[in-house]
Amino acid sequence: MKLYSIASGSSGNSIFVGSGEADRGILIDAGISRKRIEEGLALENISFENIEGIFITHEHSDHISGLGPILRKYKISVYASEGTISYILQSGKCGKVDKDLFQRVKPDVPVFVGGMEVTPFSISHDAAEPVCYTIKSSDGKVAAATDMGEYTEYTLSHLQDCDGILLEANHDINMLQAGSYPYRLKLRILGKEGHLSNDACGRMLRRLIHYKLRHILLGHLSKENNYPELAYETVKYELEQETEGKFGDDIGLFLGVAGRMAPTSPIVI
Repeated sequence: MKLYSIASGSSGNSIFVGSGEADRGILIDAGISRKRIEEGLALENISFENIEGIFITHEHSDHISGLGPILRKYKISVYASEGTISYILQSGKCGKVDKDLFQRVKPDVPVFVGGMEVTPFSISHDAAEPVCYTIKSSDGKVAAATDMGEYTEYTLSHLQDCDGILLEANHDINMLQAGSYPYRLKLRILGKEGHLSNDACGRMLRRLIHYKLRHILLGHLSKENNYPELAYETVKYELEQETEGKFGDDIGLFLGVAGRMAPTSPIVI
């Protein structure tokens, strides 16, 4: 099973998840240009002919900006919640697209695409009806979980048996508070419908590593309020508190940071 981040950050997101030798799979979000997604897939010898569906988490531009051009060139089914689909189609943010390509999903109800079980689960974010996804196959289970203002026991229940995860570490709280963002925007990011901080991400992972999670990518980093080394060290510190200072090969745990603007080496289960 492969989890491959083509881009993950406040400027745009798109992630490939596949299972099997043919590298068939799905995309989670299309928040960068069609060309960049095509180029990112090509680096792993994948084309859009390999894509069985596009799963959208929510309607913000950094998650759907490339969707319209993709659908006008490739006839690929799009899966999203009722609220997300309604917003996309009514707002016209994706331009003229074939409405019949859109398939509605419900939180906690799995769908089967490309030999994989894809399960949406609700998240707390300021969007119409946002969800994240876990993906399971005979090889294992992975997840892409970003754009959450908070996590709950419900969130953890969906993620606790993952082998690999891309999890949001959006901002450093001190950088955000001292930065140039308007006060209202700071409150939005820090609020329950905003984004997970590095610290919150680390605390969440402390809960999850007690299960079988061994491959972690930190994602959706803010350009203005975070940087990769800080996110990595903050989360690493939290994990070391839970593992008595052991880390990396000592406990078979990989921790990396997904590139904001470029593809990242895939997690392979």
